[in-house]
Amino acid sequence: KQTFLISRSTVLSMTSRRLTKKFIVLYHSPQTALDKMEDASPEEMKKGMEPWMEWAKKCGDKLLDMGAPLGNGQKIKKDGSSTSDSDVNGFSILQAKDMDEAVSLLQGHPHLDWAHGCSIEVFEELPMPGM
Repeated sequence: KQTFLISRSTVLSMTSRRLTKKFIVLYHSPQTALDKMEDASPEEMKKGMEPWMEWAKKCGDKLLDMGAPLGNGQKIKKDGSSTSDSDVNGFSILQAKDMDEAVSLLQGHPHLDWAHGCSIEVFEELPMPGM
């Protein structure tokens, strides 16, 4: 017979994970916004990240992964691959009790003010069938 000691914080953490869901956030931007970023100086890039850091601070531990920019996408099909035509250019991962809370965390997100045509999509991660 084996005995396992589990700390109170571990139990709370395990309970918290069951009560929250994971949400994948996708950032969409037109090519003009990406071109603007390519022309930015290191100082401008740093300044441009300040609102993102404020957003991350507002989210606190609900922001599981700040994410990263995405690029050079490929669309894979049964008969081969080609350059992706998607305007998704970044992601983040949130945890929240439901979609309403996830959406509220994204209200006023700095990505929406970056350039005309920027948008955000959020998807709930669903359990794998049979797992």
